[in-house]
Amino acid sequence: MRIDVAFTPAEAAAAPTGIVVDVIRATSTICQALASGYARVFCTSEVDEARTLRAELGDGVLGGERKNVRIDGFDLGNSPREYLEPLGETLVLTTTNGTRAIVTAAARCDRVFVGSLLNVSAVVDATREAGDDVVVVCAGVLGALALDDAFVAGRIAAALDCERTDAAEAAARAATTWSGAEEALRASKSGRNLVRHAPQLAEDIPFCARESVLDVAPRFVGMHGVAAEITS
Repeated sequence: MRIDVAFTPAEAAAAPTGIVVDVIRATSTICQALASGYARVFCTSEVDEARTLRAELGDGVLGGERKNVRIDGFDLGNSPREYLEPLGETLVLTTTNGTRAIVTAAARCDRVFVGSLLNVSAVVDATREAGDDVVVVCAGVLGALALDDAFVAGRIAAALDCERTDAAEAAARAATTWSGAEEALRASKSGRNLVRHAPQLAEDIPFCARESVLDVAPRFVGMHGVAAEITS
């Protein structure tokens, strides 16, 4: 078993198992939503795709953000703290980086898990059980490396304790340079952008920095048109 890390979705090579990470905040939100009782999450790349899918379904909760702000007309934003109580069975989610990365990984990997710090132990256990080579796909920020996602990738690489590519080794070693997850998340561009553009959501950072508090390993189960369906 070997682990690789793609610091942006564009770098992701095909692999039997993919783990998508967008810790601030899409994958944290998906994990929290499914742990709280949502049955499924449909991830779309575009806002119009999310609106169209909800209309086709005839039901469902619309969630998402652009530039950290809730999209006009949507029921919820992209704060995992908004998903502690389910408002329905189905969530249709679109975000700036994370949901796009999930759609990309779904096209390149045989199986795809959704990872965050909230569920890091559960997703590591599921990956180890699968037993195949794995690539951690970091969502990044608009096509560039994101320190927060790289930190989580490093934590996953260290926990799996298997053969590492150079990228996985670099991520694992970088993760040890911080005193803890919250420090790394606050230092990242994603964390700084959240505080700058949506200060009312700054508490999402310590919320997303908690490790292994959710026992879910969300996985991709198929495409519904252009939307990737995720269940637990």
